[in-house]
Amino acid sequence: MPIDNDQSVERTPMWIGGRPVHGDRELVVQDPFTGGVAGVTTLATDEQVERAIRHADAARKTMADLPLHARASALRAISAGLVAAREEIVDLMVGESGKPRSLAVVEVERAASVFAWAAENARQWSGAVTRLDGDPSGEGRLAFVRRYPRGSVLGISPFNFPLNLAAHKVAPAIAVGAPIVLKPAPKTPLSGLVLGRLAAETGLPAGAVSVINVDDLIATKLVSDPRLPVISFTGSARVGYGILRAVPEKHVTLELGGNAAVIIAQDIAEDEDGLASAMARIALFGNAQAGQSCVSVQRVLVPSALYERARDALVSAVRDLRQGDPRDPTTQVGPVINADAADRIASWVEEAREGGARVVVGAQRSGLTLTPTVLEDVPADARIATDEVFGPVMILERFDDIDEAFAMVNRSRFGLQAGVFTRDIAIAFRAHRDLDVGGVIVGDVPTYRSDQMPYGGVKESGVGREGVKSAMTDLTEERVLVLSGLDL
Repeated sequence: MPIDNDQSVERTPMWIGGRPVHGDRELVVQDPFTGGVAGVTTLATDEQVERAIRHADAARKTMADLPLHARASALRAISAGLVAAREEIVDLMVGESGKPRSLAVVEVERAASVFAWAAENARQWSGAVTRLDGDPSGEGRLAFVRRYPRGSVLGISPFNFPLNLAAHKVAPAIAVGAPIVLKPAPKTPLSGLVLGRLAAETGLPAGAVSVINVDDLIATKLVSDPRLPVISFTGSARVGYGILRAVPEKHVTLELGGNAAVIIAQDIAEDEDGLASAMARIALFGNAQAGQSCVSVQRVLVPSALYERARDALVSAVRDLRQGDPRDPTTQVGPVINADAADRIASWVEEAREGGARVVVGAQRSGLTLTPTVLEDVPADARIATDEVFGPVMILERFDDIDEAFAMVNRSRFGLQAGVFTRDIAIAFRAHRDLDVGGVIVGDVPTYRSDQMPYGGVKESGVGREGVKSAMTDLTEERVLVLSGLDL
């Protein structure tokens, strides 16, 4: 959309080389709940994209040579800036994504924590010394191993966590001394643009952090540009694997989707209080982001002998959820991101019903707001059972023993995280060993994530790991220095 001359329209700037810039086409951000305008920014021109890449490329050595204390100081400043701007960012996030206000507050706090963790890890970013005289040929030799940045990073973040998942790109890059060009999701760019502003205020080199909005055509050029040899992508498998195929010579980390399962073990199903507590967590974290999280609970596996009891507990918990205006601090479930998403989710539910599934609760729609839904007797080949629904829909499945439950989880082509509600330590360790996923959460939902732990999946859920220290390792490569002729 071309920009008009009405200077009363406040446009959120992009950030290139530490300076605010505007492109020549408007990007109007829609509010999913009201349908109104949540904000306005712009799309970068070809020249601005080139400038962002050129700044990053020029800053490679300066950033890599930046002392650890300077990196840590900048990261702490961004963390403090996020805390100070919390209300501003929460308002932006609720407007652009429809995320309930209570969850937006948590997201800002988590993002601030990501930068704080990165500051701590940056100060400890050191090398390792290894004596080589364990073998006769290594007498008098010592190896010093350090990690150096692979190069400038292209970070591509998704719409569902517009600040925290952008933080997981930017913070580790600064910590290891790698320039980054961040491309936020076009549906929710406003929160991510704040990071450009805060980074510019730290005194980091001009090319350290640029945040730009681009259309799909320019995004393809960004991906292919050899001056951005590292790509960190979070989003759909279709786009992620398309990137991997397009640039096999680059270092690519992919955090993709899932259809996360949670197992209710027999010991919890038999305990009335334990079952109610588990189902309350499952109901909330199958729906809190309107199901728009790659680790939202999608499949709920319960023992056959206690199926009705478990189903009733889940339905009761789902009905207790508060749905409505995301600006209301008591709202737990807001709208999905846009009409295309709402149409797709509703069509998948209808397909499952036509195949024999039964709606236990929900399956109603008002605009972009979908009532939290539970289905049972879903055909095994239904898309809502095999794919990522990315909406407020869960399916109930029965199992006869824990081995069958593990096999049901592993039949998925995804493998991000799984949850297991049990107090049996033997089952917990077996789940860790046998479940083909990137993370097993015992005593809670698969949605749990601590920002400092390794996070990522197997199979079609991605390649590589995030989490501050894991991402720092991923953005760097080892370089060995061998010292010879030493008297060890």
